[in-house]
Amino acid sequence: QVQLVESGGGSVQAGGTLRLSCAASGLSVRNYCMGWFRQSPGREREEVAAIGRNGFTSYADSWKGRGTINRNNTWNTLYLRMNSLKPEDTAMYYCAAVDSYSVISGGRCYARPAYWGQGTQVTVSS
Repeated sequence: QVQLVESGGGSVQAGGTLRLSCAASGLSVRNYCMGWFRQSPGREREEVAAIGRNGFTSYADSWKGRGTINRNNTWNTLYLRMNSLKPEDTAMYYCAAVDSYSVISGGRCYARPAYWGQGTQVTVSS
């Protein structure tokens, strides 16, 4: 049984930093393209960042220079470090596993997610 469990969300002031974690079980993060998504009320879910099986990374335009996605294969965990947070970054953040090899532009993996976590809330105040 595959489980993706996010953590690390919380409340932070604008300009602050958070690091999200996504602990995986039932699959190996190194064998999937892994991605971070977010969704705020009234808006569609959108891509944030992705890392392919080959280690290549991709970021949505709004996250270039502010976000860093990486994974720890030993701990089977995916991470997203978010710097210079803005109030508009307030959202529920989800990790996902995608059965594809690499990434494409816009913070995406080259397929739709097969597995999702339950999300972690990030709230940025001005």
